[in-house]
Amino acid sequence: MTETTISLPAIADGEDKSSPLKNRIRKNYRHVRKWAKRTESNCFRIYDREIHHYSLAIDFYDGRFCVQHFARSRDMDGLPPELTREVNEILCSIFGTTTQSIYWRTRIKRERTEQYEKAGDSREFFTVLEYGLKFWINLLDYLDTGLFLDHRETRKLVASEAHGKRLLNLFAYTGSFSIYAAAAGASFTKSVDMSNTYNVWGRENLILNSLSLETNEIVRADCLKFLGDEIRSGVRYDIIVIDPPTISRSKKMDRMFDIQEDYIFLIEQSLKLLLKSGVIFFSTNSRKFSFDVDHFASCSISEITDKTIPLDFHKARTHRCWKISPA
Repeated sequence: MTETTISLPAIADGEDKSSPLKNRIRKNYRHVRKWAKRTESNCFRIYDREIHHYSLAIDFYDGRFCVQHFARSRDMDGLPPELTREVNEILCSIFGTTTQSIYWRTRIKRERTEQYEKAGDSREFFTVLEYGLKFWINLLDYLDTGLFLDHRETRKLVASEAHGKRLLNLFAYTGSFSIYAAAAGASFTKSVDMSNTYNVWGRENLILNSLSLETNEIVRADCLKFLGDEIRSGVRYDIIVIDPPTISRSKKMDRMFDIQEDYIFLIEQSLKLLLKSGVIFFSTNSRKFSFDVDHFASCSISEITDKTIPLDFHKARTHRCWKISPA
């Protein structure tokens, strides 16, 4: 593993009347590049399914490109060769890159019980910068890259309230919320995830940012079971982040996790771990999710989704996010 430096290629002005996709990518990149230079960030989205015929999301990671193709049918076998060739040519033309720096993956709507399998074992990691913080990225071995770009502003919002506070990060993935909080001066963070792979990844992110492993604990556990044990321990937190998957099924779990069925339990248990002056940040990527605010009549709840969607994400409802605190 090697570290990275800021790399934001300049691109020429121009318009290709034969390619609306090329024009859109060029326009988006020129706009977000100005923000990225100001914020010391070199990972962001440059295309977000804005043109009907191009059901793609294209993310820039320090000179590399992750292209996600959203298949309209489960029966689609592989990537459409004409589309792959067109997008590769566009990215190479605009950015002067090569196809070796373009990583493709297909997103397919899966059955509730299906799991995403590990795609490879290249162990090809590199680092990127987001608001000056460093994160390890892998574009080959997993469906997701190690950093959910759509939660960039949510992380920054959590960090703005974290100084001197204790933070619990549930479904922590590679620990990015904890990294932001610790770097902002949180007195303690605890990241909980059931995957040993992601826990190791999160630990490497802490080390990469020269953050303490003693005051930023990483726990391997099923979050649903963990909450009860943590309540009994008497530990309390100022901030709790809950960013669960929509559906999860693992051999390590007694049953399938479903955000719509389990969110009430998650929030109720988390409230028992929260100090009276504390706050919960709850988010979901489920497009069908329905939040029954009336169930938490004793809480102050506000949806803050608009504050947490980054400027480079154009698709409606990339995620939804709420801020919850005891009334």
